[in-house]
Amino acid sequence: MPPRPEKALLFDIDGTLADTDALHLEAFKLVLGPRGHVFDHGRFSIELQGFSNASIIERFLANEPPDRQVAIMEEKETAFRNLVSGRIKPTPGLMTLLALADQASIAMVAVTNAPRLNAEMLLSGLGIMHRFKAVVIGDELPHGKPHPLPYLEGLRAVNAAPNLAVAFEDSRSGIKSASAAGIATIGIRTSLSHADMIEAGALMTAKTFDDPELIKLVSATMNW
Repeated sequence: MPPRPEKALLFDIDGTLADTDALHLEAFKLVLGPRGHVFDHGRFSIELQGFSNASIIERFLANEPPDRQVAIMEEKETAFRNLVSGRIKPTPGLMTLLALADQASIAMVAVTNAPRLNAEMLLSGLGIMHRFKAVVIGDELPHGKPHPLPYLEGLRAVNAAPNLAVAFEDSRSGIKSASAAGIATIGIRTSLSHADMIEAGALMTAKTFDDPELIKLVSATMNW
């Protein structure tokens, strides 16, 4: 018989575990601005936030040779890492929620479109790398977010069932990815509005991880 499905909490990283979106926007401005692409918060949230580097290259750097595409995106990621260094703070309530999950032996997975170096830097900077059973990187899969594959891979990594899982996201692409995988998804309002997140497929939204309604939904799903 196959093993019984486990319960799991799945977390996006940027803008969810830590509010880093403004720093990503600044890094994109530094690198893509001189190439004729002007971004404000609204355009960032629709065209850049939560998307994989592969899809960003396809949209904004299609005319560059492949080696330049890679170099330009690495320039952006280096700029971001320089900007975020020493400035990583957890979203309020996060540490309490992670401790509750640990006490209940609930598996936790990070699911992100960020490069692995960025993901591991942020998790290490928050001091929570050890809490995650797996770190799923969208660009290491055939499809990144908003395709459901990253979240399906996150479930597979810990043998979790969609109906026994909760995902936390801050972007449209991430919410679409998690909800398409059949996971109840909570939008964390670090940058998008409640209405934007519900439209994308979130079951509910919260500003912080200690929101009473968030805790209520997670507790009911995890049965802790």
